[in-house]
Amino acid sequence: MDGSDCTQATTAFAAPSTGAQTITRAQTLLFAGSVGIISTNIFAPQTLVGLIGPSLGAAASEGGLVSMAALLGYAAGLFFLVPLADLVENRVLVLRMLGTAVLAAAVASVAPSAASLLLVLFALGAASSCIQVLVPVAASMAPPGEDGRVIGDVMSGLMIGILLSRPLASLVADAFGWHAFYGIVAATLALLAILLGFAMPKRRPLAHASYAGLIASLLALLRQEPVLRRRAFTASLAMAGFSVFWTAVALRLAAPPFDLGQKGIALFALVGAGGAAATPLFGRAGDRGWTRPATVACHIVLIAALALAAFAGAARASGAWLPLILMGASAVLLDIGVIGDQTLGRRAVNLLQPKARGRINGLFVGIFFIGGAIGSLLAGLAWAWGGWNAVCAVGALFGVAALVVDWVE
Repeated sequence: MDGSDCTQATTAFAAPSTGAQTITRAQTLLFAGSVGIISTNIFAPQTLVGLIGPSLGAAASEGGLVSMAALLGYAAGLFFLVPLADLVENRVLVLRMLGTAVLAAAVASVAPSAASLLLVLFALGAASSCIQVLVPVAASMAPPGEDGRVIGDVMSGLMIGILLSRPLASLVADAFGWHAFYGIVAATLALLAILLGFAMPKRRPLAHASYAGLIASLLALLRQEPVLRRRAFTASLAMAGFSVFWTAVALRLAAPPFDLGQKGIALFALVGAGGAAATPLFGRAGDRGWTRPATVACHIVLIAALALAAFAGAARASGAWLPLILMGASAVLLDIGVIGDQTLGRRAVNLLQPKARGRINGLFVGIFFIGGAIGSLLAGLAWAWGGWNAVCAVGALFGVAALVVDWVE
């Protein structure tokens, strides 16, 4: 498939649909809240591993599969479901994906075995990729010249949802159990589907490419753009290190000397989210031409964060606050390194082909979520094999691999 085919396949994302309406402030808030709520399905399992695994009789080495399933499902949705927005009327597509998510969450709330839970979490993650359909719909409803503002407002909801997903899941699971968490998710998603059914306009795609052509165009873009390949690869390595830490840290914090319950783990996750405050700094660094040194710095920070986490996790003295503070500092540093890498990477790939920006972003996000899924899988294996030190070592190796890619580049 040549460049003209790729351009033709992407016109639906840029063109407003027939019957589109100007977005109101209330609709903007609804879209932002929707993507934030939906995003909790992707990251919440990371703090529930310690509860889900034992309750379903899963071995310690299999715990990471719980987190991996949702991440891998989301990546699959980005590659194979989101392109349908160029072929299917967007409101219908979103409502069908949300309906699937409701069903998957409801089944997860009563899942009798680890195998059945993994399947429905994969489906829930894939259906949650409707986030990447909602954002262009919101942009198409924006007044001329204000699409950037609308996208920024909606994406802020996504970021808030990602940051709050882990502490929220921990608090609900502590009060009612992890089964109840997914029951609440199912009810909330059903309510969202009703609200969006009334609020979303019809948005009919204008492209006439086939589904196979759209999927083939993804491979063509990946082949044509070396910057996309490199940045997506380093982002996947950073995300793998991130997932290794966050999948296993709940297990470490529940053990001596920390002995934290789900409420304590929720507060820890909330503190760790503070690293997101550094996001604007990396955006400015990219604007000033500092992408390469800033990216190297992000990967060094990631390695340092995991080294600090290993040191903090080696503590044995019960009741000491310093190890917990150091563990929190490592979480903040880790978030800074990974968010910085993703911010710089997203900026770089957005400068490539404006007419293929939607699919380029889909590829970038999908590839780094595959890295996150691999990290979650390895976290469970590392924890079973060598405990917290092995977890931190595996995470740091991903950071070292990212530095090697930087050096080769």
